Formats: sequence, structure tokens, C-alpha cells
Amino acid sequence: MKKLSIIIPVYYNEENLKDMYAGLKEKVLGVLPCEYEIIMVDDGSGDGSYGVMEELAAQDKHMTLVKLSRNFGEHAALLAGLNVCTGDCAVKKSADAQEPAELILNLLKKYDEGNDVVLAVRKDRNEPAAQRFFSNRYASMMRKYALPNMPKGGFDSFLIDRKVIDVLISMDELNTSLMSQILWSGFKTAQVGYTRLERKAGKSRWSLSKKIKLTADSLLGFSTVPVKAIGIVGSISFAASLVWLACYLIYCFAVKTPLETLTVVVLLLFLLFGMAMMAISILGAYLWRTFDAARNRPVFIIEKVKRHE
Repeated sequence: MKKLSIIIPVYYNEENLKDMYAGLKEKVLGVLPCEYEIIMVDDGSGDGSYGVMEELAAQDKHMTLVKLSRNFGEHAALLAGLNVCTGDCAVKKSADAQEPAELILNLLKKYDEGNDVVLAVRKDRNEPAAQRFFSNRYASMMRKYALPNMPKGGFDSFLIDRKVIDVLISMDELNTSLMSQILWSGFKTAQVGYTRLERKAGKSRWSLSKKIKLTADSLLGFSTVPVKAIGIVGSISFAASLVWLACYLIYCFAVKTPLETLTVVVLLLFLLFGMAMMAISILGAYLWRTFDAARNRPVFIIEKVKRHE
């Protein structure tokens, strides 16, 4: 009989954990067609999340607690859970109780049909317009420039086979997107749709800065478009400068107007300086990622692992 690992990254979810676990216990754990374990990973929460995790672990012998030394981000917390889990397959479960508990059963059913990766894709996005706009634009950019197999609108959760888990663990990359790595791996993939529930307590920690970092990590890690963009922008800027200069010279000679050398120089410098700064910023992002990887620092640091005695 196969074993399912349910991995739950936790970050400031003190108010949601009990409701989330109650939903799992009521609708999923008792009807699972296989063995299971629950891996809860505290990603440096500053509230009482870990205390609630300990309370829940005392009620369930299948639960393992992982505490990271600080906040490393959700994808690092997921990777920590994948490193600790012992299941034949693993599913990501959000700690905010916004995913229907029975989604796990639907993912597992699709997995049993022979798929190595099953993605949980929202049927609709009942969320603020700004959040919906970002999610759609992110998925659109990834589909167009990096990963054509990215679902329209992206995906929030997933179930992956052990061989996919082993690949993700072996990659051990910094400044990347675990979701993008799953798609990049190329294993047989299926999708399951679901409707996201309203959040009952707490607030999302998915800030604008984290969204921007995810976009940058995804595009710089899985696409050559930013580098190509440097050449394209440079070529366009150079061509535009030449055309503008030629037109200006023709105009001056045609109407016998003296050349304003300072104006020409300033405008040319402005165009070239802007192009150079754009190129430097993009190349700098790549160099930083190379430097960060060369330092060989771990993606996460586990402070302690607590298994049921």
C-alpha cells in the first residue's frame, strides 16, 4: 500500500491551523485509501503557530513537525517538507484553510490514473482585482516566455510522485520557484479544478515584494527572454538614435539651421545611458544569482524535527 505525505507550510497561521486540521480529519484522513503522514513546516512564524502545531501533533501520531531556523519563504519550506517526508507521493496543503480538504482526494484519484504530477487549478479566482490581475499576468508571462505547460491562471497546490520529489531535492537551487521546477521536470501531468474558499481568519502574508521576487526568480531561472531583451532594446535604441540623428542632420541642412551640438549630444547620451543601465540591471540580476549559488548556502536550515514518539 502506498503512503501519502501531506506537506503543510506554516507562516503566521495560528488562527487557521485548527480549522484546517479539523477539515482534514473530518473529510479526508478517515477515508484515504492509503497510509499517510502529515508534515507541518513552521517557516519562521513570529506568532503562536508552532505552539498550535504541537497541540495538533499530540492528537495525531501521523504528524511530524519541522521548525526552520528563520523565514526562508514558502517554496523553501515546501522543499524542507519534501526532504523530510517518507511517502511514495506528496501533496501540498495550504495552512490557511482556503483549499477544500477534499481536494486532496481528487488529486489522489487523478494520480492513481497514472500521472506523476497533478496540479490543483482554480476554476475561478474569487479574490481582489489586483491579486487576480497579478496571478493572470504571471501565468501568462510564464506560458509565453518560459514554461508553455504552465496552466492558464497558474496553480496553487499539487500532488507529485516520489520520483518527482527526488528530482526536486537533488536540484537544490537558490532563488528559484518550486512550482516552475515541477513543470520544468517534464513528468506526466494532469490537472484538477477547484474553487477556493474564503479566508475565515488572519490575513495573507503574500506581499507585493514576494510576488515580484517570484516573477523575477521564475523568469530569470527558466527563460532566456531577459537576456534577449537586452539585445533587442539595445538594437532598437541604437537604430532609433541613428534615425533621429540622420533626420535632424537632414533638417538642419535643408533649412540651413545651425546644428545644436549640445542638444544632439545630450539626447544621444540619454538614450544610450538608459539602454546601458537596463542591460546592467538585468545582467546584474543573473550575476547575483550566480554568486548566490556559488556560495553554496542551504536553501533552508532545519532547527528541529519532532516526530510522534
